[in-house]
Amino acid sequence: MNIEQFREYCLNKKGVTEGFPFDQHTLAFKVSGKIFAITSFDLPFTVNLKCDPEKAVDLREKYDEIIPGYHMNKKHWNTVTFDGKISGILLNEMTDESYELVVKSLSKKLREELKVL
Repeated sequence: MNIEQFREYCLNKKGVTEGFPFDQHTLAFKVSGKIFAITSFDLPFTVNLKCDPEKAVDLREKYDEIIPGYHMNKKHWNTVTFDGKISGILLNEMTDESYELVVKSLSKKLREELKVL
């Protein structure tokens, strides 16, 4: 998976926007104003994704390409390097989980607004 495929996958989710809140190289994907994925145009392609803390540890132990979140809360975020060793299916699953964790943290009103979209 490359950054353009990842971008399309994220933007196909309900209520997702993209932007450069930190600098012109760091692309963030948000749902209702809250970040669920951060990537950059630097190589190798990496992405920060939110993750259940227990699952985050399991993934880090299983895959060398998954490490504690760079510049993020290392308990809740992983940085994933995509160099072809991790499948696109796993990346999609991790992206889905990150999105869902953020949606669950939204207020009831914001979650209801997402259902309308």
